[in-house]
This record gives sequence, structure tokens and C-alpha cells, in this order.
Amino acid sequence: TGSGRYLTGDFVGADVVVNEITAQARAAVFLDPEVDTVFEIGGQDSKYIALEDGVVVDFEMNKVCAAGTGSFLEEQAELLGTSIQEFGRLALSARHPVDLGERCTVFMHSNLVNALQRGADRADLAAGLCYSVALNYLNRVVGRRRVGQRVLFQGGTAANPGVVAAFRQLLGREVIVPPHHEVTGAIGAALLARSASPRRSAFRGFELAERPYRLVSFTCQHCPNACEINRLELEGRVLTYGGRCERHERRQEQAGAGPDLFEERRRALHRGIDPERPGPP
Repeated sequence: TGSGRYLTGDFVGADVVVNEITAQARAAVFLDPEVDTVFEIGGQDSKYIALEDGVVVDFEMNKVCAAGTGSFLEEQAELLGTSIQEFGRLALSARHPVDLGERCTVFMHSNLVNALQRGADRADLAAGLCYSVALNYLNRVVGRRRVGQRVLFQGGTAANPGVVAAFRQLLGREVIVPPHHEVTGAIGAALLARSASPRRSAFRGFELAERPYRLVSFTCQHCPNACEINRLELEGRVLTYGGRCERHERRQEQAGAGPDLFEERRRALHRGIDPERPGPP
């Protein structure tokens, strides 16, 4: 379900390849049919999903800033001299959470170090970090999008009771942490694979190292990026990967699904144009 899903799916012969948003949403509806909002914070990125009657109607994904993710919290917990397992419980014991901001990892970390040097209480700092994570998510990922009345908090960071409490306090409503929240993406993918119910699985297995293959490379000339594309021939199939966009991977995914309408439009626009004829001076 991740960014390498097309390549990995082609290599192993996956029966279903879905994106992370679809997988997380499917799991949320399975765990709670009344859900209308999903907060998902993992180790490296964050996602927001809005649902109506079990269908995704809006979403956002933050892959750039790590300030609201589990890896960031783990680093700051180490700075405070505590484990990530104890971090949340420490935050819940705070009396006066310290305002550490929510702009980015660099500023938060700097504010935390300065507060430590001034002798701030560790519990207050832990609680301040939990608020910073929640505020960063609400301001940068959710933004002006709606937050419904039935919110599910998914992802590994939902195991932190301090972050859960910060969301509840800021939103003024219940935020539900479902069972198996740390693997909801896998649950959703499994449910989608089961509903697809292929008559015969295309799964090749994970032991591909001994199978014959041929690998060549070429430069894509479709845009100025000039990406170096890898072309892999494996068991009669041709797999391409390596570009900054999904142009070549998308063509693989849509093979046999109908004409490429973007290519048809390009041809229509250039019909009658002689590429050898010089332009006006």
C-alpha cells in the first residue's frame, strides 16, 4: 500500500494493489461503521480522511514535515531521558504543559532544549510535545477541512495516551482509538484483497532472487526531468520503475483498461503539425 506498491506488487504478483488512504479508510469503516473522520499518524507521515456513509469524500497526506509523527516523538522522548512507552504516561501527569510551538521539528526541538536548560519539569515538557504534535496535525494536515463527530485515531502514534488526550482537549470531543490501530492499513488491505476474491491468485511468492530476469535502463523524454527509467523483464512481464512521477507505472496498472485518453488528446493537439518545419523567426 506504500509508495512502492506498484513495483512490489509486480514483483511478487500481488492480486490487489491499493493506496494507503483506501486501506486505512476500509479498516476504519470495518472497525466502526459510524466513523466520519480518520486521523492517522504513523512513524514517518500523517493522513486525514473524511468519510460519508463509508465512502471517502476528502483526504490529505503530509509526507514532508515529520513534526507530527512517531519518529519525532521517539527522538524527543530520548532527549527527555525516557522511553517512548513511558512518554505518554509522563505527559498525563503534567500540571502546566509547556508551549513548544508547532511550526516544525527544528523549532520544536530548539524550544525543548531551551526549556530543559531553564529547568522545566519533564512531565510538562512531555505534555507540551503532545500538544505540539496534535496542533501540528490539525493546522498542517487537517487545515480548514471538517472534523466530524465520530473520529478514529489510527497509526502507531495512537498508542501514546498523551497525544490522544491532547486531541480530545483541543477538539472538545471524543477521539476513539480502535483495536489494532497500529496495523489498520494492513487490515484494510486484507479486507480489500478478500473482497476482490480473484479466481486464481497471481502471487509468485517472495523468493524471486533465483528467477531469471533482464534489466535495462532508458531516459524518459516526456518532460525536462529526463528521469532514468529501469525496465525489468521478469517471467514474460515487463516492469518499469524509477521515475519521479507514475507515468510508466500507471500505464502498467491501466494496461487493458481502455485507451490512454491523455495520449489521444496529445496526438489530436499535434495533428497536422510538421515537427521538421521551422517556426516563425
